[in-house]
Amino acid sequence: MSGTSAPGARPALRDPGPVAAALIAFALLWIGLFLVLPLLVVVEEAFARGLPAFLSAVREPDALAAMRLTLLVAAVAVPVNLVLGIAAAWAVAKHEFRGRALLLALLDLPISVSPVVAGLVFVLLFGAQGWLGPWLAERGVKIIFALPGMVLATIFVTLPYVARSLIPIMRRQGVEEEEAAVTLGAGAWTTLLRVSLPNAGLGLLYGVLLTNARAMGEFGAVSVVSGHIRGETNTMPLHVEILHNEYDEVGAFAVAFLLALLAVVTLVLKAVLERRMNRRAGEGG
Repeated sequence: MSGTSAPGARPALRDPGPVAAALIAFALLWIGLFLVLPLLVVVEEAFARGLPAFLSAVREPDALAAMRLTLLVAAVAVPVNLVLGIAAAWAVAKHEFRGRALLLALLDLPISVSPVVAGLVFVLLFGAQGWLGPWLAERGVKIIFALPGMVLATIFVTLPYVARSLIPIMRRQGVEEEEAAVTLGAGAWTTLLRVSLPNAGLGLLYGVLLTNARAMGEFGAVSVVSGHIRGETNTMPLHVEILHNEYDEVGAFAVAFLLALLAVVTLVLKAVLERRMNRRAGEGG
C-alpha cells in the first residue's frame, strides 16, 4: 500500500503547527538576541575607529603577550587532557571494573563545580599560605600567580571534553574488533592505537576542538590563580577585562573580537564534525 511506510523507515515530517511554529520563532529570536547580536556588537565596536586602530590594539605588547600566553596554556593543557581523556574513555567504554561509576562521576566534576571554586582550591593547595605552599617555596617552585597554576586550572576545567566525546562512540563500537585484535596477538597499546582510536577519530577531533576552545576562553579559574600581572600572567580573556576596566573599549573589543572569531571557527568545525559523525553513525546503523 502506498500509505504504508517501509519497516525501519523514518516517518515523514509534517509542517509545524501553530505551537511548533511559535517555539521555532522563539528559539530563533532567543538566538538572535543573545548570540548573534552580541557577536555583531563585538565586531562593530572592534572596528569602530577603523582597521588601523584595531591593528594597533592587537599589536600592543601586552596584547601580544596575552595571546602568546593563551596559546602556551592551551598548547600544554590540550595534549595533557588528550592523553587523560583517551585513557578514561577507553577504561570506561571497554572495561568493567569496580569504581567505574565513580570515575564517570569524577569526569563530570569540572563541569558541575564553579571555575572560581576550582581556582580557589588550587590557591588553597599551592598558595603561599596553602597546604603545599611552604614546601614548594623552600624549593623555589612557584605555582600560584605563575604559568604552572594557570595550566593546572585550565587542565581541570577542560578535563571532561575528550573523554565525554569518546565514551559514547567507543561504547557504540562494542569490543568485538578489540577482542579480534587480541586474539591475533595484538597488545594493549597496539589495540588502542590501531583499532580503538582510528574508529573513534572524529569523536577524538571533536573533543580536542572543544577542549582547545574552552582552554583559550577560560576566565574564572585562571583569573583566580593568575595574579593579573600585566604582560606576564594575563591571558586574552583577562586582558579584555583589564582593558575594559581602563575604559579602553577599542582595545578590549579588538582582543574580544579575536576570541569571538575563535568561537565562530570552533562552531563551524564542530558542526562539520557533528555532520560527519551522524553520517557515519547512520551508515553504521
